[in-house]
Amino acid sequence: MADIRNYTLNLGPQHPAAHGVLRLILELDGEVIVRADPHIGLLHRATEKLAETRTWIQSLPYMDRLDYVSMMCNEHAYCLAIEKLLGIEVPERAQYIRVMFDEVTRLLNHQLNIGTHGLDIGAMAVCLYTFRDREELMDAYEAVSGARMHAAYYRPGGVYRDLPDRMPQYKVSKWKNEQVVRELNEDRQGSLLDYLEAFTERFGPRCDEYEDLLTDNRIWKQRTVGVGVVSPERALELGFTGPMLRGSGVEWDVRKKRPYAAYDRMDFDIPVGVNGDSYDRYLVRMEEMRQSNRIIKQCIDWLRKNPGPVISDNHKVVPPSREKMKSNMEELIHHFKLFSEGMNVPAGEAYAGIEHPKGEFGVYLVSDGANKPYRMKLRAPGFAHLSAMDEMARGHMIADAVTIIGTMDVVFGEIDR
Repeated sequence: MADIRNYTLNLGPQHPAAHGVLRLILELDGEVIVRADPHIGLLHRATEKLAETRTWIQSLPYMDRLDYVSMMCNEHAYCLAIEKLLGIEVPERAQYIRVMFDEVTRLLNHQLNIGTHGLDIGAMAVCLYTFRDREELMDAYEAVSGARMHAAYYRPGGVYRDLPDRMPQYKVSKWKNEQVVRELNEDRQGSLLDYLEAFTERFGPRCDEYEDLLTDNRIWKQRTVGVGVVSPERALELGFTGPMLRGSGVEWDVRKKRPYAAYDRMDFDIPVGVNGDSYDRYLVRMEEMRQSNRIIKQCIDWLRKNPGPVISDNHKVVPPSREKMKSNMEELIHHFKLFSEGMNVPAGEAYAGIEHPKGEFGVYLVSDGANKPYRMKLRAPGFAHLSAMDEMARGHMIADAVTIIGTMDVVFGEIDR
């Protein structure tokens, strides 16, 4: 008599970024998934505990490293929570800069997700197109912060510095001749705003290129349509947010429902899905990129016309300018105190949630009045989504497990924090 017992298979430890951090244990009936058990703990960064031993500012670069493709969005939530505790106002220009870079970050995130998701399930070429465009946006990151990924650009009270008036230029080398350098520098003759404006003008047709490769591709549709279906009611019960929730047809976006920074002054739409499957979530992300492009254009237009300060003038929180520090003893004392001891945040607790590219990313902070957090708790969107892996994968084939992991857009830095 044949043995009809189910058998167990390790899928992993693996991760789209090859960090070896997700172990997925599949219970199978032939090639059909009966149960999917995601195991985490192979990465565990202890970010929340580390924050208790660092000053408020020293913990800010950790935010970049949580979800390392949504860097400035993570920083934004952390700064908003600190600003609630401090009760300080952020200059309007800084709010627009934050919104603009949040949307640049959303483009970076969705381009990586769509490119690598395609790679995971057999669409090889689209990754080359999305990464081509990511490089241009990472140049904007580098121009404003000095880093291509872990920017540490936002600060409680605003942003570190104003936007640069000129972009770095490529130079002729043994790898790049004069003609190539001239083409690369074509959009770099003006300011960062000029550079981003040129990007937004050509990004619409580039989105069309992504869709030409995927949207009506029969193999892509065979791998995603009807896979990982979640109803609107169940998506809410499971704690889904972001494209995972909107893909199921629920029109919820923190930028619209609980506006922060300058989002209440932005004109954009919330795309939603119909069927709640992996294909709908892909379509939602595609349309979100177009909406992000709209928002970036609006921010560029406003920032051109409205100069002003980009960080609070409260010197108990923000260092004084170098000029003030050298001419005023009180400012000098503030400077030394902030860089040696850090700022003291009034006792209390605060939660700030933002519309991160993957969903609602929240930071809950407790202060006892000291120069470092008493407690920090992060609300990572990917954690809730991964917890639904078992429910989404049951009844599907082994190959579909890869599709479902890709449609969740998981990054383990924030999940296994």
